[in-house]
Amino acid sequence: MKADEFLALVKFDERGLVPVVTQDVSDNAVLMVAWANAEALRSTLASGRASYWSRSRKTLWVKGETSGNVQEVEEVLYDCDVDTVLYRVRQSGPACHTGERTCFYRSAYRRGGR
Repeated sequence: MKADEFLALVKFDERGLVPVVTQDVSDNAVLMVAWANAEALRSTLASGRASYWSRSRKTLWVKGETSGNVQEVEEVLYDCDVDTVLYRVRQSGPACHTGERTCFYRSAYRRGGR
């Protein structure tokens, strides 16, 4: 699918953003959740590097451009409502800004224990 066709389908919110779930292709671990606007999605599709929109800085950011922990995108999927995007990536180094492999490293509940 061409970028323009894909972007025409995506249901961006009132801020022009769509949530992006990022998953490691090697083990299916969810690495992070971030936001993308049309510019970030277009950049991702053109470069093969995961790009996002920083809500706090109000700017485009390419994962790893400062840390070196890049995300090479293998596949971009979208959900049935076309209001959430999934990047399937090859992660280099930790995905989380804390230095953890994934942003989901803390547990609030586990069946049968803490």
